[in-house]
Amino acid sequence: MTIQLIAIGKTDNTELQNLIADYVKRLGHYIKFELDIIPDLKNAKNLSEEQQKQKEGELILKKITTSDILVVLDEKGKQFSSKEFADGLQKRMNSGIKKLIFTIGGPYGFSDEVYSRANQKISLSKMTFSHQMVRLFVVEQIYRAFTILRNEPYHHD
Repeated sequence: MTIQLIAIGKTDNTELQNLIADYVKRLGHYIKFELDIIPDLKNAKNLSEEQQKQKEGELILKKITTSDILVVLDEKGKQFSSKEFADGLQKRMNSGIKKLIFTIGGPYGFSDEVYSRANQKISLSKMTFSHQMVRLFVVEQIYRAFTILRNEPYHHD
């Protein structure tokens, strides 16, 4: 199985870039992991929120095939403990899917088409985080999930 994270817009903060890169590298010991950054929309200031969500949604959906499992990170999604998340990841791997895609939308969230295509909505917290920080949290939680599944001493209950 391949796990992919699709995110809108680049990460400007070099410290965050370095931390994300570290977890992406660590994940390589467990699974094929891809980080796919969709560049910020050009002239986004001239677009309404709805137009921006629509255009970003089209770019996200172009990267997804019908057999991919799509998980959107959304504040209204279901929340999991790290152990529950790890168990869910194991179930996905056991099901024989080829690609599991997590996606982080732009500043206004996702288009209706992305929500319709999503197989699952998950939330990292009831709090709001910057899109750049969410990337770090997602890759760290995926890494943590693999250490939990392998009974490695990274996670403590």
